[in-house]
Amino acid sequence: MSTLIFKPGETPSSVTRVAVIGLGYIGLPTAAILAGKGLEVIGVDVNAAVVDAVNQGIVPFVEPDLGIHVAGAVSQGLLSAQLKTPVADAYIVAVPTPFTTEKTADLKFVQAAAESIAPNLRGGELIILESTSPPGTTQRMADYVLDLRPDLRASGEGGRTKVMFAHCPERVLPGRIMIELVTNDRIVGGLTAEAANVAAALYSTFCQGDIHLTDATTAEMAKLVENAYRDVNIAFANELSMISSKLGIDVWDLIDLANHHPRVNILEPGPGVGGHCIAVDPWFIVAADPTNSSLIRTARMVNDSKPAFVEKEVAENLIGLERPTIAALGLAFKANIDDMRESAAVEIVRRLARSYPESTILVAAPHEMGLPADLACEANVHHVETDVAVAEADVVVLLVDHDRFREIDARQLHGKRVVDTRGFWR
Repeated sequence: MSTLIFKPGETPSSVTRVAVIGLGYIGLPTAAILAGKGLEVIGVDVNAAVVDAVNQGIVPFVEPDLGIHVAGAVSQGLLSAQLKTPVADAYIVAVPTPFTTEKTADLKFVQAAAESIAPNLRGGELIILESTSPPGTTQRMADYVLDLRPDLRASGEGGRTKVMFAHCPERVLPGRIMIELVTNDRIVGGLTAEAANVAAALYSTFCQGDIHLTDATTAEMAKLVENAYRDVNIAFANELSMISSKLGIDVWDLIDLANHHPRVNILEPGPGVGGHCIAVDPWFIVAADPTNSSLIRTARMVNDSKPAFVEKEVAENLIGLERPTIAALGLAFKANIDDMRESAAVEIVRRLARSYPESTILVAAPHEMGLPADLACEANVHHVETDVAVAEADVVVLLVDHDRFREIDARQLHGKRVVDTRGFWR
């Protein structure tokens, strides 16, 4: 299928009832946006606490403006949540696709979603996979469904499958999801041209950007490529930071100077790369073609190595200190959100806690809702207010560039050893 731009009205959406499987950082915003456009939306999640929260109009995580949309849709009776997958005209699967220790995709949640959908199908439904996935996953999801419902398979030569399947990857930034869901361009890939058009018609109910039509495999790969591109560029900045440290160069000054070239735009380094997208998606490309993905693999290895480099920087600042107190500022994978998935900051704190058990690590995390389980079990790690962490610390380690940390006065850092992974206090 050639890439085309869908024009609203070409295929009017006949969908009035949508089931969104998975009410996380993508599923719940999508459900709320669709409900806000007058569709009946039923969210499905395996977590009863999430279901209860949504039915009360409460968002179980931090995302600007999402609470207003959810509360409004619930109060109007257009959005509800439940544990069991219902009958619907369209299903949007927005479940996790974590990677295994072998750095390949674990599709058990996609399979479970397919298995929950299959018994409810009558024919004519649209099933959309939104979860970021390796090439071929939409076809695998279709196979899961149709193996359970062979009565819905195509009959006869040239016959059409009685259920439509498409992949519509999200491409939003945490902290701006409710804006970017509406304004960003969208890629819609169908297993058939009909599926792509019907899916595009559904998304056109709220998407103000262009909707680009393609096949499902290309759509899957496009999302992975977007994040691999960013990962490679971040790896260049992170590698520069490690080289600069060895040479005694301020890497932020170096990058600023280099960026004065009209065709150079180097990103800023950090403590590593986190989140469920950039830290994961490139590995799906590597797994799909290990032979021809050496650059993408190397970039991942550079970024994955950065937390160990930061740990060494902290270790150098602990020399001469007995039973030191370390302030670790931030745990999320990016600024001003609470999402700690694959966070480099979490890994660094865990490394420090285990490498220096005699130390006390005071974590200041103004957006994050307490310590994650793998840090809460560490006896020397404590969650405290920012001012307390800084005041009591011998060494201050800035890990996340939350706006709250910009309020720290230089006088609060006087006499303390500082490891600044974000270039705040150069």
